[in-house]
Amino acid sequence: MENSSQTLPSQFFLLGLSTVPHLQVIGFLVIMTIYIITLIGNFLFLFTMRISPTLHTPMYFFLSNLSLIDIFLSSTIVPVILINTVSTNKSIPLGSCIFQMFFALILGAAECILLSIMAYDRFVAICKPLRYSSIMNTRFCIILAIIPWTIGFIDSCIQIPLTFSLPFCRTHVNHFHCEMPLFLRLSCIDPWLNEVAMYVAAGLIVLCSFFLTLISYVFIISTIVRIRSSHGRYAVFSTCASHLTVVILFYGTIMSTYLRPPSFHSVETDRSLSVLYTVVIPMLNPIIYSIRNKDVKNCIMNIKKQVKLSQNILI
Repeated sequence: MENSSQTLPSQFFLLGLSTVPHLQVIGFLVIMTIYIITLIGNFLFLFTMRISPTLHTPMYFFLSNLSLIDIFLSSTIVPVILINTVSTNKSIPLGSCIFQMFFALILGAAECILLSIMAYDRFVAICKPLRYSSIMNTRFCIILAIIPWTIGFIDSCIQIPLTFSLPFCRTHVNHFHCEMPLFLRLSCIDPWLNEVAMYVAAGLIVLCSFFLTLISYVFIISTIVRIRSSHGRYAVFSTCASHLTVVILFYGTIMSTYLRPPSFHSVETDRSLSVLYTVVIPMLNPIIYSIRNKDVKNCIMNIKKQVKLSQNILI
């Protein structure tokens, strides 16, 4: 039975990814595997970046911030999915739901802004190479790294109180985590103010970040086209192709989730998009940025050689 009282309930019920038993087992195994790969990939990159002096550059500094965001974002969402999938009790306490939504909003907004900052870093490196060191100095990089977390925190502090000030007529959520657009549709009243706040915040954060990224890459591509050497063009473009892949995937799913009109929302589409940006993309980021990156691969190979050399000396 749904909760019909127009008060803030003490718990919600997440129906999860599927109600079919064999699909639940498959979903659990797939998501568990993805989560393990996410943690290993991102922690491996952070470890490699920490011990390799050649990776102590602005680009890898921002990539390490992206790895932290991916670890926190997936760890905020995935454990709840796994527990919910194997448990017969689908309830989540109100406090846990608020906690999950609060940090998911912070991390989602932070990743949006960080991707635009990374695009700006590539713009300076490719279009203004002689001034790169002076522009992207340590102090400026730290300020740029703090901005995404600050804006994400402010946005979440505004959105969460607005969302949970609504009276909820239903407590059964046809989703696998506490996500704001879906919770607005559980309200007993017209959540027009919440929708306005959500669209304004999403417009300012997501669209501004996306257009700043787009502008950066317009200048980057125009510079790449002017490079005479085909080998030089390929080398420069390969450093940007991975970032463009992540940008298209992440911005596409976020904009589809938070900027679509309510009439265009559907349960299956919402779940698929959420799985992409909360589960799959955090796994893909270290693969796209690190494993395909020659600098990172060389550092990992050097670490392996040093470990083998140390083992031989001990033997």
